Amino acid sequence: MSRLQNDTFLRALLRQPTDYTPMWLMRQAGRYLPEYCETRKRAGSFLNLCKSPTMACEVTLQPLARYDLDAAILFSDILTVPDAMGLGLYFAEGEGPRFERPLRDEWEIRNLAIPDPHAELQYVMDAVVEIRRALNGSVPLIGFSGSPWTLACYMVEGGSSDDYRKVKAMAYSRPDLLHHILSVTTDSVVAYLNAQIESGAQAVMVFDSWGGVLSEAAYHEFSLPYLKRVVDGLIKERDGERVPNIVFTKGGGLWIESIADIGCDAVGLDWTMDIGRARALVGDKVALQGNLDPNVLFAPPEAIAREAKRVLDSYGPNPGHVFNLGHGISQFTPPEAVSVLVETVHEHSRKIRSGA
Repeated sequence: MSRLQNDTFLRALLRQPTDYTPMWLMRQAGRYLPEYCETRKRAGSFLNLCKSPTMACEVTLQPLARYDLDAAILFSDILTVPDAMGLGLYFAEGEGPRFERPLRDEWEIRNLAIPDPHAELQYVMDAVVEIRRALNGSVPLIGFSGSPWTLACYMVEGGSSDDYRKVKAMAYSRPDLLHHILSVTTDSVVAYLNAQIESGAQAVMVFDSWGGVLSEAAYHEFSLPYLKRVVDGLIKERDGERVPNIVFTKGGGLWIESIADIGCDAVGLDWTMDIGRARALVGDKVALQGNLDPNVLFAPPEAIAREAKRVLDSYGPNPGHVFNLGHGISQFTPPEAVSVLVETVHEHSRKIRSGA
């Protein structure tokens, strides 16, 4: 494997000094880019796009051709794991992801099995290998998975939800069943992420997109312990290099100190918490990733620059910051707004680091 030409992102995750704040964007390969929409059209469907290593590689690289980003993230979907468990993932027009066979009956839950990442999910590993080859040591590749709780939400609800009624009803009435789903899913996520690392992912991220819908007590029972089990089970070093991990609970700012205690390298923040205050709470225990409101990118260039600088100034010159949005980039974002953001972050953070 060639050495990285730009390892700023990895060094920031390990809280090592960097000349500037590295950045990437959640959903950076996506519908806001016209070239992505062209590839998606050629693929015929979103699932075809995910399951074609060559097309997944193509869209992973598209934002890097436009912007001076410091990392690539594997193009895939968080629901590949439950799909590999046999729940029958499909995408209904205008409705988002759905499962043909959501988990409702006890026998289905008891029969849940860990998929072999080198069988049902080999297409993801093939994409990782192909992307690493195409990146040719330019920037690191991030692998990812949904968190056990977030995957369980989709698996029980059967798709997206406004109120999480079915999965929360199970949490309160049959916690034993939910814990069984979470336990099997945790082992599946660990196997999946480790297979990505073995295939070439140089950092991994766990997306706990729906952790913030839980009460504090429920979060500490149904999400956080399973996040810790994932982190504990991850490969931490490969080919003599550390493989850092990031944990992101959307809406999890209230519990940042608890999240920082599970042994992860970095904690992702949504936009609802000041990043300087977050750093004061966790100190040097973890790196922080975030946390600009994605809707700032609909504002004029001077407003984008101002808000990006606000995040950078709040974090200060301390090591351990990866700049990102507080959630995925909107499909309606003007591509030129991202150019303003990337240039501002790199330029302003260099000034902060140099004391200018």
